[in-house]
Amino acid sequence: MQKLVAVLDADEKQCTELCALLGERCYRPIALHSLPHLVGCIQKTACGVVIIDIDTVPVDNRIIRDLTNENPGVIVLCVSQRRVHPELAETMGCRIYACVSKPIDPDELFYLLNSLDRNNDGAGPAGPVTDRI
Repeated sequence: MQKLVAVLDADEKQCTELCALLGERCYRPIALHSLPHLVGCIQKTACGVVIIDIDTVPVDNRIIRDLTNENPGVIVLCVSQRRVHPELAETMGCRIYACVSKPIDPDELFYLLNSLDRNNDGAGPAGPVTDRI
């Protein structure tokens, strides 16, 4: 069974590439390009994992906090070229499961996704692994 993963990236080319990578495995990606689309997608689907490119989509602690409070079963992964995100200091350790460095290493990404599948069993977030991979 394919698992739904929402990919939020304002850069359509990057989004398409990540969706293609996810589609090669047992995931069914949903490409999104704005926060309002993400909120609608989560409400309409059984999407349990959200991958947000925080380099292209402006998010802050409040946005992440609201997203996880309104959707407690959703796990948030981020991708970014930057190593430090002081604007997300509050949520990086407790609401964001992990932040994967770009360019994305498929082995790292699928290790995280597989660990979520093993540890979570659909019961909600298992908690952050680390703030940086």
